[in-house]
Amino acid sequence: MPLIVIDDLSDPRLVDYAHVTDVALKKARGTEHGLYIAESALVLKRALGAGHIPRSVLALGNTADEALKLLGDLAETVPVFVGPGDLLAELTGYILHRGLIAAMHRPELPSSDELLRGARRIVILENVSDPTNVGAIFRSAGAIGADLILVTPRCSDPFYRRAIRVSMGTVLQVPWTRVGDWTDTRALLTRHGFHITALALAADAISLRHYDGSAHEHLALLLGAEGDGLTPEALAASDSVVQIPMLHGIDSLNVAAASAVAMWALSG
Repeated sequence: MPLIVIDDLSDPRLVDYAHVTDVALKKARGTEHGLYIAESALVLKRALGAGHIPRSVLALGNTADEALKLLGDLAETVPVFVGPGDLLAELTGYILHRGLIAAMHRPELPSSDELLRGARRIVILENVSDPTNVGAIFRSAGAIGADLILVTPRCSDPFYRRAIRVSMGTVLQVPWTRVGDWTDTRALLTRHGFHITALALAADAISLRHYDGSAHEHLALLLGAEGDGLTPEALAASDSVVQIPMLHGIDSLNVAAASAVAMWALSG
C-alpha cells in the first residue's frame, strides 16, 4: 500500500488519532478487543515483535521510510499516513516528538492459569491507578526479571498510552493479565504454589534486608495503590509482609521505585 499523504483531516481513516482518549480507543469500532497507541519506532517494533497487528500508522514525513521498514510485509495492507508536524499535531492534539505513532489492535488477554505455568517470580498490582507508575513497574519487571504481572480490576490499564510510553514498550513484552477478587486470586496462586509477599507499612512487616525470598520457589510480590497502599483483603490474602528500611524519617518510596528495589531483592 502506498504512503497516504494527509491533506484533509476529515478523512475517516484518521479517527483513531483525532484527540481520542484511551477509553474511547478501547471501545473502537471495527475491532474485537479495541485499540491502543504505540508511540515511537522502538515501541512499534516491540509491538510487532509481540505479534500485535497495527490498524494504521501515522508518521512525520522523515520517518515514513522507517515505518515501512518496520512493517515489512504488513506494509502491503496497513495504511501509513504521512504529513507535516503542524498538521499531525492539529490532528492528535500533541507534537509527535518520536516521529510516528500507530493504532494497534489490542490482543486478547491470556488466562492467568496459562501464564502462571512455569512462572517463578511474579508481580501483582492492586489498584495502582497512575499509568505512569504502571509503566515504570513494567519497565522494572522487564529489566530485573519478573516472569509476569497480574493486575486487579481497579488497576490502571497497562495498554494506556502513558503506561506504554513510560515502560518504553515493555508492557508489550512482559506477559500480563487481569485477575478477579481476592478469594479467586488467592485460590489461583495457591493452586500454582505461590507464596504471596506483600510490600506494606505494617507493624509486623519484616525488613526486606532480612527477608529470604530464595526460600520460596514460587513467589508473588504484591504492590498496592499510591497513597492508600494495599487493601485489608490483599493483606489478609498474603503469606508474609515486608517493608523497605528507610532513613531520615522517610516512611516509603513511590510505588514504582519501591517495586524496583523489592524485585531486585526478591529476584532469587
